[in-house]
Amino acid sequence: MPPPGTGLFVDPEFPACVSSLVGAGDSPLPPLCERITWRRPQEICAAPRLFPEDSRDALGAQGILGDCWFICACSALQKSPALLQHVFPAGQYTWEDQGYTGRFTCRFWRFGRWVDVTIDDRLPCLGHKLCFSHCQDHGAFWLPLLEKAYAKLHGSYEALWAGQVVDALVDLTGGLVERWSLELANESFKEEMICRMLDLKEHCAMSCSVHKREGSGDLGQFHAFTITDIQQGFTKDGQSLLLFRVHNPWGRSCWEGSWGQSGDNWALMDQVESSRFLTQIQDGEFWVEKAEFFREFHEVTLAFPVVKKLCIQSIWTGG
Repeated sequence: MPPPGTGLFVDPEFPACVSSLVGAGDSPLPPLCERITWRRPQEICAAPRLFPEDSRDALGAQGILGDCWFICACSALQKSPALLQHVFPAGQYTWEDQGYTGRFTCRFWRFGRWVDVTIDDRLPCLGHKLCFSHCQDHGAFWLPLLEKAYAKLHGSYEALWAGQVVDALVDLTGGLVERWSLELANESFKEEMICRMLDLKEHCAMSCSVHKREGSGDLGQFHAFTITDIQQGFTKDGQSLLLFRVHNPWGRSCWEGSWGQSGDNWALMDQVESSRFLTQIQDGEFWVEKAEFFREFHEVTLAFPVVKKLCIQSIWTGG
């Protein structure tokens, strides 16, 4: 690959300087700006690539930027290869290609049309590590590049501090997004919601969030999470359970409930059944049982899936 300073693209519209990091917002970011340097991926790791070999390693982790809402929304792209190739167009030269120039283009849905955003691949770092988003596979760079393009679209990285998952999902999918409040939901609505989520879990992006709460709790407050799966399990005596696998974009597990990684309730299952669940957990993931889920989370956001040919799949008919 070409050395970082050899005729590579430099984006004059979104330069590697403080103006791209902070705008007129009120975030904790400004005091850190003087410590932030900008590095291309080949200056960060020996063999950079866009995507990891194992799709599970593409799960995003949040850095020092408060954009958990955007990281969670990016799970929509992992559920739809067609959408991912639309938002991150295929055929772009990357670091192992002879035609690599350090230029990347992403697409976002804005005001009724897809908009191309072109950036260079210089990324904010503290030391030699990315300081904002990254993939669990630290050699994969699709997420920090997409985050940079989204920051450029909004004027600065700071503009991404605190937002709504529903807004990012619309920008990334061009589709329809539904948000459900759990705080006043009755039992029949909860059961209907679970049925929909089970029907669409393989194709749609699902997120859950917590609002302000007294004492904050394990899950914090004003924080968004990705629902990565919903599965049925069974106790030793045959009782059926519904467990939600949840990913924290901080990249670490924060849940110490009865179905947390060291929770007591795994003893209710035989060893084979409990291992089936526990071996699925990636960094930042944890399981919660249905009753815990509805007690701890305040909101669920679901993106109507974009499938092949970029058509929106109906949540009502499955067609």
